[in-house]
Amino acid sequence: MRRARHLIATVLIGVLMSGEARAEASFDGWVRDFWPVAQAEGISRATYENAFRGVTPDPEVLEKAQFQPEFVKPMWDYVRNAASEKRVATGRDMLAQHGALLDRIEAAYGVDRHILVAIWGMESSYGEVLSDPKIVRSVVRSLATLAWGDKRRARFGRQQLLAALKIVERGDIAIDGLTGSWAGAMGHTQFIPTTYQAYAVDFDGDGRRDMWNSPVDALASAGNYLNKSGWVGGKTWGYEVVLPTDFDYRLADVETSHALGEWERLGVRRAGGEGFPRPEDKGVLLAPAGASGPAFLLLRNHYVIKRYNNATAYALGVGHLADQLRGGGAFVQAWPSSERPLSREETAELQGHLIRVGLYQGAIDGKIGPRSRAAIRAFQSGRGLKADGFAGVRLLEALRSG
Repeated sequence: MRRARHLIATVLIGVLMSGEARAEASFDGWVRDFWPVAQAEGISRATYENAFRGVTPDPEVLEKAQFQPEFVKPMWDYVRNAASEKRVATGRDMLAQHGALLDRIEAAYGVDRHILVAIWGMESSYGEVLSDPKIVRSVVRSLATLAWGDKRRARFGRQQLLAALKIVERGDIAIDGLTGSWAGAMGHTQFIPTTYQAYAVDFDGDGRRDMWNSPVDALASAGNYLNKSGWVGGKTWGYEVVLPTDFDYRLADVETSHALGEWERLGVRRAGGEGFPRPEDKGVLLAPAGASGPAFLLLRNHYVIKRYNNATAYALGVGHLADQLRGGGAFVQAWPSSERPLSREETAELQGHLIRVGLYQGAIDGKIGPRSRAAIRAFQSGRGLKADGFAGVRLLEALRSG
């Protein structure tokens, strides 16, 4: 029996090793085939061979690329963690330490220093993660792995890999220093290579755009990126607001923008009781947890932050952290503690129930769009519930039982 088990184990190891060998052979062939593409983009043979010397595919990158969480992390958990006590305290230290630098960056690009430091904190914990081997890895290896082995991100991997090789070719960083996340985000403020190519700046004047070792270059590059993305100087990202009890949540829609003075006329007030400093500014209302949590009026600069990372939770987290770095406090209204948003599978189930009860005629795609939200509000109204359109677990349970 022991001999049989040993034989089986030997066979399995052989299968695994042969699989790895086939994968590496396939990868090596891909690297050879990619050379003419890189050459056409101006990459020298020396840079290319140096970049790929000893490089093998990274299985952990493919695992991360294919990972699909069973449940969606609530926005409020993300935003709460964004402005953690440690991140706020360290950020205030960074503001004091780099005050003169931030004066120069604000003068050059017109972007609020608190936003820049908040992005720094969100992206790399003020550079702390750049020395963590569990997070930081070879950018060339990561992007080549995606380009070679991940169908969904293959085009992204190729584009970013070419840009990364150009960074080395230009002399901004040596290949050994070209490190980043599994998806290729690099340096203190985590630019992907194409963003780096377009917006990175040499602000310390040493001839290199070094976002890995120079917080000066990294913060200025972030300022340049936001400036070029349309940042409006002297204005905020948005406001926490309180809604009247009879508020029509159909107005909480990304397509509905009003001047802040008009929102005031509709009963919307700043959470702290102050008035809006510029009633003519336009804002969109966001109620992430429906009637059970805080609401926000989002201004243009919120959407500029989303150019950095297109997640609403990220932009809200950056804005909230920046406000706390400026001396503000936590949100006035509490987030729900006993509710969570639905996973994609649960959302698809919810859409199926809404079709069953005759309230929804759209696709079952696991995404809450305007038609799904209108159907949710119709169901809530019919049940005598607050028609806020929030797709949570309690709503799904009500549909299951109805």
